[in-house]
Amino acid sequence: MAIEKVSSVLVPGAAGPAGINTIKSLKMAKFDGRIVATDSSSLAAGFFLSSSYHIMPEVVNEKKFIEKLVDVVTKESVQTLMPSSGYDIFPYSKYRRELAEMGVMAVVSDRDKLEICRDKMLTYSTLRGKFNLPFTTLDHSKVSAFPAIAKPRFGKGSRDVIAIEDENDLRYVSSKYREMIYQEFLPGTEYTVDVLCNLDREPIVAVPRMRIQTKAGISMKGKVVRHKELEEECMEIAQTIGITGPCCIQMKESKEDSFKLVEINPRMGGGTIFTAIAGANFPKLIIDMVEGRKIEIPKINEITVVRYLDEIVVEEAKGVEAKPAALRT
Repeated sequence: MAIEKVSSVLVPGAAGPAGINTIKSLKMAKFDGRIVATDSSSLAAGFFLSSSYHIMPEVVNEKKFIEKLVDVVTKESVQTLMPSSGYDIFPYSKYRRELAEMGVMAVVSDRDKLEICRDKMLTYSTLRGKFNLPFTTLDHSKVSAFPAIAKPRFGKGSRDVIAIEDENDLRYVSSKYREMIYQEFLPGTEYTVDVLCNLDREPIVAVPRMRIQTKAGISMKGKVVRHKELEEECMEIAQTIGITGPCCIQMKESKEDSFKLVEINPRMGGGTIFTAIAGANFPKLIIDMVEGRKIEIPKINEITVVRYLDEIVVEEAKGVEAKPAALRT
């Protein structure tokens, strides 16, 4: 059911790039409602950018997390929840119906779809035979070509990826690490493709960006490009999985110059703001969807974006919770 006018948006993960850039994207779109930021850290940078903020318990304590969420939603009259944190999309999905009964539309995929994306082996088995995938196995003894890579089966953000150059590396990694998958090494250019699906799980736009430089899995330099084949394939992948709302799909060129899937993150990514700057502002489009508006896909420009750190001065008095100066009351 559409919300006539969204006046309050909840953006979780306000300490991370995805949450911060969701807030920035809403401001770029001149969203005139309230932006409520949440995070488990009292010094989340996104708190400084938002209308108000709340410190959340860690997600591992689900009971306390949900109790606090209900409190925040009630106090702030939240109407829409943006999926920007990889840690708490699971409880938001699990309690989506309860949130809807409170008047909150959580734009997040179903729990079983999130599990397909979280478990890289499940991702592979779900899409095998339908798309061009790299060789992938849980059994290190099946690795016969080098170089190869190993990475956590349940990891995220391209973290802890290990290069395997030969049999010695393979023996070492397989003896030291558990819950790893082993994959074909893809030597070509890496792309993140931001895909937005509507509330009926139908893909409506895909925007590829070349990952020129990354730090801790986050794009620091990138180039938004148009590539029809890549865009269409990633929209088909999102539809096959059953994504609701945004996702970012990582693809990489193989030695045969074909695109192969690396991973799927069922939320906005830390670099999705590149896509917003290029013309496709996902948070704004999500607001349009929630309000039941016809989605108009804007012109998307090919641009190169570089990022830099910025500083926020926080006042802190002894015995008083630290707050960004702009939010002092």
